[in-house]
Amino acid sequence: MEDRNEYTKRKQEINRSKLLKRIPLEQLMDLKVDYAFKQLFGNEKNKDITVVFLNAILQKTGRNQIKDISFMNTEFSGEYVDDKQSRLDLLVVTTADEKINVEIQFTNKYDMIKRSIYYWSKAYLSSQKKGMGYTELRPVISINILNFDLFSQTERFHTSYHLYEDEDQFKLTNVMEFHFIEMSKLIKDWKDDKLDPWNDALVRWLLLLGMVDSRNGKIYDDIYKELEEMALKDESLREAFHNWEGLSMEQEQRLVYESRLKQIMDEEAAQREAELRVQHAEQKAEQKAKEAEQKAEQKAEQKAKEAEQKTKETIAHRLLEKGLEIELVSDSTGLLKNKVIDIQRGMQK
Repeated sequence: MEDRNEYTKRKQEINRSKLLKRIPLEQLMDLKVDYAFKQLFGNEKNKDITVVFLNAILQKTGRNQIKDISFMNTEFSGEYVDDKQSRLDLLVVTTADEKINVEIQFTNKYDMIKRSIYYWSKAYLSSQKKGMGYTELRPVISINILNFDLFSQTERFHTSYHLYEDEDQFKLTNVMEFHFIEMSKLIKDWKDDKLDPWNDALVRWLLLLGMVDSRNGKIYDDIYKELEEMALKDESLREAFHNWEGLSMEQEQRLVYESRLKQIMDEEAAQREAELRVQHAEQKAEQKAKEAEQKAEQKAEQKAKEAEQKTKETIAHRLLEKGLEIELVSDSTGLLKNKVIDIQRGMQK
């Protein structure tokens, strides 16, 4: 009886503390859209949850726990007029004087690795001041959260990278670190029941990002129910849900978000249309090439037949000159008897 009462009490506690009190799940912003992500995690008032989120990612590589962060200007100008402008999604500096750049990419633009290295280099050089020695340059950590698959070499949703010596595999430097998180692989692992969000803080936070799938118009209610129960004990997660709800309800924020989402979806549609046009053009070119090849083969085959026929006729001509019977010449060359007779008549003219 006591066990049953404890269960009932726990269910009542969960029901009393519904995370989303004013908004249905369908109205939550997709946090994989860069605007929504930056409004939640790049906001000074939400700094505490950003610290927890970053620590969950960086624990993989053994980095010291972040105690505090300050947000930096996310736009870097090029050194020269023609240089590209770089606008980062989220850039913070820790109390250990390490910079962390977080990029969230909704769409695969097929240049993610080079893009990440480029952004890393801008953040690394931005701290250099006149007269500063190279030893004073501080580490930069790049975190890339991707709404698509990037690496075919692994099924792991979180991979990290450094510079290592080729043979002995010792680390060259600690100033460069890259993290890539592939959300599609995370969701696959969730569906395959391979994740344990109760004992893995990173999984909890990433499931928060993956709960709303605006590209496919899908909401993962099972993820929400799991996170809702965990939020009873995880204050940072509970705060993230509260702030996420508030952000999704603000009319002005909502309009900007929907405008940004439409822009992304339009870009994806245009990219897909361009890919289909290229694919159609390639198929058309391939079909033309195939038809041309078939015509060439038919022409070559026809020429070969004509050459063979000419050879047979030449042989028949010689055999007739030697006085062989028409029937024997026909059998020897494979020519029809009437054809051999025509050749003989031509010889008599």
